[in-house]
Amino acid sequence: MVTNPLSAPEASSAAPAAPFSAVPSFTGDASPYGGGDPYRDYRSADLPFTHLVDLADRRLGAGVVAANDEFFAERENLLKPGPAEFDPERFGHKGKIMDGWETRRRRGASAARPHPTDDDHDWALVRLGAPGVVRGIVVDTAHFRGNYPQAVSVEATSVPGSPSPDDLLADDVKWTTLVPRTAVGGHAANGFTVGTEKRFTHLRVNQHPDGGIARLRVYGDVAPDPGWLAALGTFDLVALENGGRVEDASDRFYSPATNTIQPGRSHQMDDGWETRRRRDKGNDWIRYELAEQAEIRAVEIDTAYLKGNSAGWAALSVRDGEPGTGSEAAGWTEVLPRTRLQPDTNHRFVLDSSVTARQVRIDIFPDGGISRLRLFGSLTDEGAARLFLRQRELGG
Repeated sequence: MVTNPLSAPEASSAAPAAPFSAVPSFTGDASPYGGGDPYRDYRSADLPFTHLVDLADRRLGAGVVAANDEFFAERENLLKPGPAEFDPERFGHKGKIMDGWETRRRRGASAARPHPTDDDHDWALVRLGAPGVVRGIVVDTAHFRGNYPQAVSVEATSVPGSPSPDDLLADDVKWTTLVPRTAVGGHAANGFTVGTEKRFTHLRVNQHPDGGIARLRVYGDVAPDPGWLAALGTFDLVALENGGRVEDASDRFYSPATNTIQPGRSHQMDDGWETRRRRDKGNDWIRYELAEQAEIRAVEIDTAYLKGNSAGWAALSVRDGEPGTGSEAAGWTEVLPRTRLQPDTNHRFVLDSSVTARQVRIDIFPDGGISRLRLFGSLTDEGAARLFLRQRELGG
């Protein structure tokens, strides 16, 4: 791995490099655009962490709060959902308009020294939408073929509250290196695994010495603030932003099961979970892990924007078992019997009595989809204690 140092002031405030292991990477130029499909020679690989939550998802509240330069293309493009787009004929007053973050070309100090120094680089500050443990990062240079950075590095910090860019750039803020300075390729999804077991709230993305990045994805595990959840009392126990997650699902053909626990209501059909049409006598399902052990009191099953393809019926089961155990394990209790669902409708159910659980499974019959699942309740004393302990272990 490449470990060229950053500039001296940054190196002095950065913690030692985090455990880092290489995944398939792409270095060097991509072929110039030759017409036709703009993704024709795009380079990617099967990365081991992309099934996890994107902590830098705009839907969770992530943002690019500052950058030292965004002359050609705005920093906010880094976190746009979906792949970057490319229009070969779109130019503006400053040059080619790119769907990403692009800085101007750096220059040296004089005619005798026209090149940037080894320490020169551009940077952007990213607020994670949900604080958490970072497992993998993708720096995507899609459509940046001759104008991508030579190398990138990524640092992370944990700062409570709502810090300003000046707060984050203060000398007393400690940054941990997640990705050391590493060569990247153009028009490629450059992936990096991360092995630091700490909770972070913000990233600093550096490109050396300049250039453009189309998209940034930060995959990991949400680590919610247990003090905030305790203050709320009753909250959505399975929401992504509160630490819920999808453990497994029977089918992800049209859209990911994780959509069902995203913030807000669905905005269109593919913003929910939809399965392929079954041609057997089975049914589809999703299994979830709650934020921690909790008592569930009310349920919402939403089929918004699913009209001719919503699930016909749904049933809900719970289990107070160890997360990660399969759906075939013993101990599942049905708390909502098979119930008819209406298309494009939010269904609300108050349980007869609260039920204690760490895992939940929704079964839909026979196929189709739902857009959102909400499980309202409160942490048990045991669940809250484990969440506070986890927070301390992660340095929060």
